[in-house]
Amino acid sequence: MFGAHGTGDTSGYGGLLRTVASAGSSERPYGGYFDDLADDLERAYPGFSGAIERVVVDRGELTLHVKCEKLVEVALILRDVLKFEMCMGVSGVHYPDNLGRELVAVYPLLSMSNNRRIRLEVSVSDSDAHIPSLVEVWAGNNWHERETFDMFGIIFDGHPGLTRILMPDDWAGHPQRKDYALGGVPIEYKGATVPAPDNRRSYT
Repeated sequence: MFGAHGTGDTSGYGGLLRTVASAGSSERPYGGYFDDLADDLERAYPGFSGAIERVVVDRGELTLHVKCEKLVEVALILRDVLKFEMCMGVSGVHYPDNLGRELVAVYPLLSMSNNRRIRLEVSVSDSDAHIPSLVEVWAGNNWHERETFDMFGIIFDGHPGLTRILMPDDWAGHPQRKDYALGGVPIEYKGATVPAPDNRRSYT
């Protein structure tokens, strides 16, 4: 948080080391209902192998890494055929060292009919951060896509009104990206001034 680079440490002390492991494609059998779900999706969607980059089962959760241009097709199959009626929103992740795939949109889905959960992930470059909007598939994604745009700079093509939702319209940058400069905007509360975060406390 206060100048640590490359360690994954956000404590401000710079002394914590954390190894980040990227899970590769999982091998069958996945376990639980994941195999049935994957089989159902392959049967319902003939383009499955061309649309899904990898299937990852990690910590008891199933994640489909979807090619950006196939996201809407996969979402429609999941909603209409596999009965994932609810998308719980979309959130962003920023991996600045993952060149060409720096920004990730994450969609947790819920099938209320079958009591199943699945996650979709789509990766794009921060130089071309365009992902198709899923508002026409799950209308509740409207504000979630606006927040992810606001905080991470992911542009959701086809969104009916993609504007900032948390920050002022003229705000520079996207505050939850890891390359966003930490600093503070002085805020006044009834005459009191709160100093910028890097001036509030000394860690020496």
